[in-house]
Formats: sequence, C-alpha cells, structure tokens
Amino acid sequence: MNKNIYPWVVKRDIDGFFGLAIDNLIQFLLIISLCPIIAGIPAEFVFTRILPGVALSLVFGNLFYSWQARKLAQKEKRRDVTALPYGINTVSLFAYLIFIMGPVYRETGSYEIAWKVGLLACFLSGVIEFGSAFFMDKLRRITPRAALLSTLAGIAITFISMDFALQTFEYPLIAMLPLAIILIQYFSKVRFPFGLPGGMVALLTGTILAWVFGIMDSGDMVNAFSRIGFNGPKFTGAGLFEVIKSPYLYKYLSIIIPMAFFNVFGSIQNLESAEAAGDRYETKPALAVDGIGTLIAALFGSCFPTTIYIGHPGWKGLGARTGYSVLNGIFFLIITMAGCIGFIHSIIPMEAGIAIVLWIGITIAAQAFQATPRSHAPAVVVGLFPAFAAWGVNILKQGYMGAGTTLAEQAAAGIPINGAMGLMALEKGFVFSSMILAAISVFLIEKDFIKACIWSLAGMFLAFFGVIHAFKFVGNETVSVFGWNAGGKYAFGYLCFAVVFLSFYIYRKVRNEEG
Repeated sequence: MNKNIYPWVVKRDIDGFFGLAIDNLIQFLLIISLCPIIAGIPAEFVFTRILPGVALSLVFGNLFYSWQARKLAQKEKRRDVTALPYGINTVSLFAYLIFIMGPVYRETGSYEIAWKVGLLACFLSGVIEFGSAFFMDKLRRITPRAALLSTLAGIAITFISMDFALQTFEYPLIAMLPLAIILIQYFSKVRFPFGLPGGMVALLTGTILAWVFGIMDSGDMVNAFSRIGFNGPKFTGAGLFEVIKSPYLYKYLSIIIPMAFFNVFGSIQNLESAEAAGDRYETKPALAVDGIGTLIAALFGSCFPTTIYIGHPGWKGLGARTGYSVLNGIFFLIITMAGCIGFIHSIIPMEAGIAIVLWIGITIAAQAFQATPRSHAPAVVVGLFPAFAAWGVNILKQGYMGAGTTLAEQAAAGIPINGAMGLMALEKGFVFSSMILAAISVFLIEKDFIKACIWSLAGMFLAFFGVIHAFKFVGNETVSVFGWNAGGKYAFGYLCFAVVFLSFYIYRKVRNEEG
C-alpha cells in the first residue's frame, strides 16, 4: 500500500475526535475543579502552570500513536488501523490529589510544595512506566486474554458506561436525544444525511437543547471569555528537583510505585484489547512513549501521569483511524495555550457528548466476550467482580459524604451491608485481583492446574504484601496497607487455592499413570 493512500484524517475520525475530546475534557475539568479544593491550588495557577503541561504531554503521545498506527497500516497494507487512544490517567489523578498533594498541602499550608511533590510523584511514575517497557511484553504473552480483557470490561461497565448512563437519565432533556443518535448510527449502522458524522450531530443537538431549555448560562460564558489569553508551557524541572531530597519522596513511595504499575498493567490490557480488535502494536515502544509522555508532563507543570486509554475497540468501531488522535492532541494544545478550556465548557455541556463515551464503554465490555474463546466466558464474568466492588465502594463514599459522615465512622458503628468488608477488600488493587481471578478461572476451565496454582501463588504474594485486598479506613477513604503480612488472611486464602489445585494436579497425574 502506498503510504500516500492512507490519509491522515477520514470522515469518521471526526466522531472519534469528539468522543476522545469529551473524555479528555472531563479530565481537564476534574483538574480544574479538584486542585483548588483538595490541594489549595489557585484556579489561575491551574490554568497557567498545570494545564499547559497536561496539553503538551497529550499532543506528544497523540502524535506518536498516530504515527505508530500509520506505520502498522503501511506494514500490513491495511486501511482500517486505528491509533491507540491516549490521555490522562484518571485513577492516578484522584490518587495523587487525594493521597499525596492534599495531605502535603494540609501539612505545610503551601500549595506550591504540594504541587512540587505532585510533580515528583508524576516524574517517578514516568520513570517506572518507561523502565517497564523493556520487560512487560513477556507478562503480556503469558497472561490469558480473558484475564486482560475482563479487567477492562469491568471498568467499562462501571466507571464508563454505568456512570454515563446514570448521568444520561439525570439530565434527560439534554442527553437522551444525543444517545438516540449515537445508538442508531453505531448499533444500526445507518448513515446520516449528507454523510454528517453521528458524533458531531449528537454534540450539536445536545448543545442546542441545553441552550433552548435554559440550562446553560450566558453569564458563565462571558466570564469564561474574559479569561482567554496565551498560556504557554513552562519548564518546571527545577521545582521538581527541589523536593527530591525531602522526606515526601519516601513517605509517598507506597502510593507512587503501586500506582505506576497500575498504569503499566492498564496499558498492557489496552494493548491486548487493541490486538483483539485487529491491531497488534509492539509492547515496548507503546509503553516507553507512555512513560515519556508522563515525564514530559512532570517537567512542564502537570502532576498527572498519562496512559494508553481504554477504548480502542470503540474508536475502531466508530470508524476512527489515525486522524482522531492527531486532532485531539492539537485541539487541546491550542485551546489550553489560548486559555479557552473554560470558555468551551461554558458553551457545550458535558452531557451533550457523554453518549459517545457511553457507547465506547459498551463496546469494550462486549469485546471481552466476543474476542475470547466461548468456553472462557465464565472466567470473564469472574474477572468483573473486583471492578464492580470498586464502583460500589465509590458510590458508598459519595453517599456517606453527602450525608455528612465517613466510611471510617460508619465502619466503626458497623456498615449495614452484607459483605461490606469484602467489598472493601475486593476494591483494593482491583486491576491486579481481576487479572488473577480471571486467569485462575481460565486455567481451571482448561484443566491446567499447575498454571492455576502459579497464578494463585501470585495472588498470595501480592496479598501478603498488601498490593491487593489489604486496607484501612482513613476518613472517607479506604487506603491500601503495604508491608510484611499486610494482607495475611487473604494470602492464606490464595495459598488454599494453590494447595487445592496442586493436589488435583498430582491426583490426576497419579491416576493417569495407574490407568
């Protein structure tokens, strides 16, 4: 295939761009909203110092993954290759703000110190992500596909589809018409008049409805317009290294290291998801660039790691190719440097675009069953449990916060939910426990008891040191407990798994030899 035949942008890239841009815009709005509340960072500082660094890391990764997709298309002589989606790691965003930057701010009273410690955490995460690129491919090869995809399916059903489904029915006047447009285009595969992209039609109709029903405020738009102005990225390496010798580095390693590997495992799962959809990308360069993107973020003011996003099958199903990724990166670089993020949000309600992201979540969840052997379906279901638990804990936290109480207070009194402590245990390290439980299930289905035993021992090891399941209540949060015998009772449970599976392996072997 002649490289010139493969265009940088196709029509369906517009739909993909709207979906990815809405997803990224949500992360930007979270940063804008949470940084002042949790870490005391003034809004002006967020707009001028943090967001430009976020945008720079985005455009770097988006351009690389678009280029990588073009190279794959040229190599395999295909025109249906879709670039890996890329953006801010949402879980790390919350973890760094709540468990690192917030406590530092409360301890020191200085938002600048909190920001610098956040930069250091982001930088170390990038180093770990980059280093892992050179040995993670082997882990990807030995992990069953059902174990990788079920984790993503759990996240897709809960934190993507369910969250956005609830928002759709919370704001039906704005969100249900765009949802109908998305569903009829991508479930029924119909074409709109004049070849208009469904994502653009959905976004425009939702926006029009929001203004017609008086849900949007023209005053907010005027105020947001007054904040428009050039905000270029600034090198912040000096500030980052100012705190490298501080006690905060060692104090928060127990959060930084697990979160970095959480990011790495998530990226591996998303690479497997892309392969299941037909696009096999090499692990090493994909992970290395993910790590470099995080390093760029830290060196130019952003405290928030980047990641290969969940959702490649969804973007591919939309018909997006490489252009949606390029458009996304350039769009956010321009609007961030021009100070237009707040202005855009004052015109376009987020609810107008959530149908696109909702459909992406549905596609990811469906892929876990469609791209794995039929017999492995029960293993996929088992792998969903930890993500469901994580979502349940999140809902519980929000409920208690709204009621003016905390998880810790209610746990002391006794949470009136059957299996409440099991819910908390499954939530901690759920990305790892989902993979482990699904992998064990796959090998039991295949009657490969030795491999099921090995994965059980891996669960035992992670539980023993607190990477999965071990927790304590701190205010309205469940915080991981790391250390020797941190999750001993869970480790014993996994050891029982291993003993049972090994016993049956020996029993079957002896029986076959005697037979």
